[in-house]
Amino acid sequence: MPRETDMDRNRWIELRSFELTPMKWITREKVKVDRVACPWLIKKFIDAHAEFVFVPTHQVEAKARELGATPYDIEGCELGHHGEDVSFDSILKKYNLTDPALALLGQIVRAADSHPSNPHAAGEGLRWVAHGFSALGLSDQEILAKEFIVYDALYAECKRRAASASNA
Repeated sequence: MPRETDMDRNRWIELRSFELTPMKWITREKVKVDRVACPWLIKKFIDAHAEFVFVPTHQVEAKARELGATPYDIEGCELGHHGEDVSFDSILKKYNLTDPALALLGQIVRAADSHPSNPHAAGEGLRWVAHGFSALGLSDQEILAKEFIVYDALYAECKRRAASASNA
């Protein structure tokens, strides 16, 4: 029978290995707005070491099971579109990310990725940027690497505007 200290150490090792294992996420290939915004959000606020896999739509569910990856931005998944909410909104809610600047950025992503009843004016510009990156012929991973700076800049502006609104 193992001693209590051995069990404690084994449990610590098990928990530690879980913490060191990056989360895996999977979605459809040919990323545009939401499928770039979500990885940015995840890497910045949930898991800096997260890994992202992009596959044809019909392979997402099977590959998710095979890889133990969390699907997002596909029809019928928890972290997908629900009503006017896009996947970015679903992730904000699931992970309780309540920063007003992220909420504002969510409005912009929603306007760029879907057709909400009250779209944020900046959404159209973000849609153009996303489609422009797509037109460059880059891989999905290259698009993430290059386009994250756009989301960093948008978030910085959202923080500035959210701070101004709270001081008004």
